[in-house]
Amino acid sequence: MTSERTARFVTFATLGVLSVTQELAGAVLADVDGAEPDVVAEETLCLVATATARATEVGLAGDPDGAALVARAMLDLPFAYHDYLLGSEMIARNDRTFVEVGEVVYRRLQRKLEFYQAHLAAGRFPGKRILSDKMDLWMGRVSPPKLPEMPTERLRRLGLVTPLETHLRLVLSYGKSETELM
Repeated sequence: MTSERTARFVTFATLGVLSVTQELAGAVLADVDGAEPDVVAEETLCLVATATARATEVGLAGDPDGAALVARAMLDLPFAYHDYLLGSEMIARNDRTFVEVGEVVYRRLQRKLEFYQAHLAAGRFPGKRILSDKMDLWMGRVSPPKLPEMPTERLRRLGLVTPLETHLRLVLSYGKSETELM
């Protein structure tokens, strides 16, 4: 895949990751009393970025180098987004001490990414059943304890598997169409 096509693919997938992350996180925060916005945002972004990396690996299977590059970019999104937000805050406050906070968040994001990477196998497209199972775990991680409804029930009631599944199918299809053009 040319560098131009790679850039276009990364842009396409990134827009999807950020849009779906906002949609899922917004639904959880609107529905779950006591959900912590930072936890919901980080967990959701790490889940969606990892699932997108997996869809990329399959969609760009005809171009292993391109697939690895784009998948790595997707897995870097939580860090890049954090850096963007941190940089904005540093500029607004004219204060560089936020860098220390950034390192703590990096370690936390790394642990979350490793969790989702362990549950979403490299090189395999997360279909609806696998996605539903892994999103049950995600819902448990973003939900405060002692809610009257189990995470599985909440996930199904809110219909949150469908937006992520749709995004992943779009990324998969876009990837396949790009490698067919090679």
